[in-house]
Amino acid sequence: WTGPAILSFGFRPFFLLAGLWAAVAIGLWLLVLEGAELPPGPLDGMRWHAHEMIAGFIGAAMAGFLLTAVPNWTSRPGYGGTPVVLLALLFVAARLVLLPGSHVPVGAAATVALLPLPALLLMVLPALAKAATPRLFGPPAIILAVWVGDLLMLGEAAGWFAGSWAAGQLLSLNAALALVGLIGGRIVPSFTLNALRRAGRPVELKPLPGVDRGAILVLLAIALVDIVEPGGAVAGALAAAGAVLTALRLSGWQGLRTGFEPLVWVLHLAFSLMPLALALKAAWLLAQPGWASAWLHMQAVGAIALMILAVMTRATLGHTGRDLQASGPVVASYGLVLAAALARVFGGLLMPPPAALLAAGLLWIAAFVLFLVVFAPMLLLPRPDGKRG
Repeated sequence: WTGPAILSFGFRPFFLLAGLWAAVAIGLWLLVLEGAELPPGPLDGMRWHAHEMIAGFIGAAMAGFLLTAVPNWTSRPGYGGTPVVLLALLFVAARLVLLPGSHVPVGAAATVALLPLPALLLMVLPALAKAATPRLFGPPAIILAVWVGDLLMLGEAAGWFAGSWAAGQLLSLNAALALVGLIGGRIVPSFTLNALRRAGRPVELKPLPGVDRGAILVLLAIALVDIVEPGGAVAGALAAAGAVLTALRLSGWQGLRTGFEPLVWVLHLAFSLMPLALALKAAWLLAQPGWASAWLHMQAVGAIALMILAVMTRATLGHTGRDLQASGPVVASYGLVLAAALARVFGGLLMPPPAALLAAGLLWIAAFVLFLVVFAPMLLLPRPDGKRG
């Protein structure tokens, strides 16, 4: 590929799109919350907001991750050039047809919006099939589950299904959380060990027997139960079990020793929001205290989004030939996403709910503006060492 650097490697356009859409979509949503009347589109305002945070922001991040990870897993060349151009255009088209003011009929818009993730999976399938390693199919299978949730959401909006939006939204977010649990369980301890060795503080991690596998199985069970019997006692009990198992899992990864390395401790911080989100969910489903009612936003804005930001920043630095060191603005972006999650979930206990929503949205936008200021040049321009990546 001899064209623009932004299209030379799969993570480049999709991490850039994830950062841009995170800021733009929430900016539009804040206008709605402040009373602005956006032109009608295929989806109403609330559904558009929920869908675009999942299929738009999370979807772009998953695409960038998978197009970067599969070459590493399978030892094939990285994805770039025309296939990435076409996939990025498909992703942008999906955003445009659902945008407020779009005159595309909802059925046609839903059809277009459902194309990017299957196209992504078809792109990586040959390399995975050639590698013939069963465990490598885990992340793509979970991403397929995210897409099934999207199908259920847009299927109701388009009139293909009845009453499937809520189940689809929950399935997509639960599958994304399972992906955080699966990938986080691989990279967090690995990067921690490497960082501690480089710092002359080597340790040996001793995971509790059965906890890693049990935590993943419970996350998958949560996704299944929330389809069959959402909001019930079984779902609450599974969430409680998931909170305990993920907390136990995290406790063995020596996170408290990584305070000197922001790119590592942010992974621990993001992973820690998973048991917090699951504990809030369990509390809400089993006892319904008011302070736990926004548990889903701790899952989405907290655990999923902060892990996405942590992975995007680290991967961009590494794959564009920079030192793995987080600058001040990058560290600030981590804190702003955490603050956004806390404001969205608990802010209503301290201030009027509209003010809490506004604060959470502004903190979120500030975080991703900082991400774009620091990383957009890295994603748009060639590597300083002249290598491909």
